[in-house]
Amino acid sequence: MRNLLLVLGVYGLFTLSLTAQHPDWEANYPDGCTSITAGRGATADGSVITSHTDDSHRTRSWMDITPAARHPRNATATMYRRVTEDSLKMPAYRHIPIGEIPQAKETYQFLNTAYPCMNQYQLGVGESTFGGRDELQSDAGLIDCQRLCQLMVERCKTAREAIELAGELTARYGWNDYGECLTIADKKEVWHLEIAGPGKGKVGSVWAAQRVPDNHISVNANASRIREIHLDDPDHYMASKNVFSLAAEAGWWQEGEPFEFCYAYAPESRTSMAARRREWRVFDLLAPSLELDPNAENYPFSVQPDEKVTLEDLITVFSDYYEGTPFDMTKNLTVTNEEGMTVISPLANPHMPYDMNKLFHINGGWDWMGERTIARWYTMYATIIQCRDWLPDEIGGVVWLALDNVASSIYIPIYCSVTDLPVAYKTPGRPGGYTRESAWWAFNRLGTLTAQRWGDMRHDVNG
Repeated sequence: MRNLLLVLGVYGLFTLSLTAQHPDWEANYPDGCTSITAGRGATADGSVITSHTDDSHRTRSWMDITPAARHPRNATATMYRRVTEDSLKMPAYRHIPIGEIPQAKETYQFLNTAYPCMNQYQLGVGESTFGGRDELQSDAGLIDCQRLCQLMVERCKTAREAIELAGELTARYGWNDYGECLTIADKKEVWHLEIAGPGKGKVGSVWAAQRVPDNHISVNANASRIREIHLDDPDHYMASKNVFSLAAEAGWWQEGEPFEFCYAYAPESRTSMAARRREWRVFDLLAPSLELDPNAENYPFSVQPDEKVTLEDLITVFSDYYEGTPFDMTKNLTVTNEEGMTVISPLANPHMPYDMNKLFHINGGWDWMGERTIARWYTMYATIIQCRDWLPDEIGGVVWLALDNVASSIYIPIYCSVTDLPVAYKTPGRPGGYTRESAWWAFNRLGTLTAQRWGDMRHDVNG
């Protein structure tokens, strides 16, 4: 037992060096982000909400402000391809120019995170990769996920405008990324847009979008979730013109049979316990009366929460690691306390690097990697985005930003109209390695220290 406690006590010291050794996709499944959405009738204050955790070992760790601008006739916007960059102090990405598209006459101010997240008109965007069939990926297009998020917040004021723009631009200039879900909110409603490539060597895209009912919440956790699409109900569904024909031509769907977008274009994502377990947990925490099966293959696209959802509720959900459930990875890391009772060790930590799971024989829905919890030790940043139509845009739109592991971080409010940020939040934390000038490193260090005695120190952090 002493050896067990010794290893548990020191493993956190190595967390920073270990986290950089793993690729973004473990076991070849996308595992990088969770996005929770809520309609205005599902929230306590009437906000429309989207959100995003950027769970990555490479993406940028800072935020800056891109101001509104007017552009001359014939101006262009450069498109980039994101590639891995391993020549810096820590793993990162670099962005290679691959082409240009016509620039808009006017572009709006936006808060610029790795995935641009909100503009001056309260249009907010969250993101979660679902991958999709390998056959859909194409290098012929110009637009990837980060660029599409930017184009949306630069050029659009509503979620429907953003979806229509995405369809138009990717049809003309091509989607060159993996399958992505973008959760797009405005002052009235929130939609999930699922988009993938058109196939090797082709320019275009295939996509579907579904609206979250006003009194519902929804989630995307790295799996396609849109099933049947009813295009005769444009108030709740939208899709690309080729949404049926592409699947039929590829042999993934036969006309006359029920069509489900997720099974046509990303069937493997419905087999991922890393995704499904998070879907279940979000609904389990916010709508426990449904008593959903944690091992189900599918869940409703959206559900009505048992109580109106607050910002604090969502922070709790994003900090969750299945505590108190059969999927809590600390449940077998026990000690005997002074009263002679067997209890979870205060040194047990749900955010251990995968190497430690093997050491302590921790398995789960993610096999030797344990469980893919909502809170992750490799989160780069997280946002909860509120759109509030009863307030002026300048203060109605607010991004709550947390850096590093949400379970040991804090969310700060950033209004969509701000023109500057504290230097620490604008300072890159990773390309040059450790620096006291970066807020990301401050929270990363806090998380690493908290890991030393998680059972006790998490309460100090939360207090």
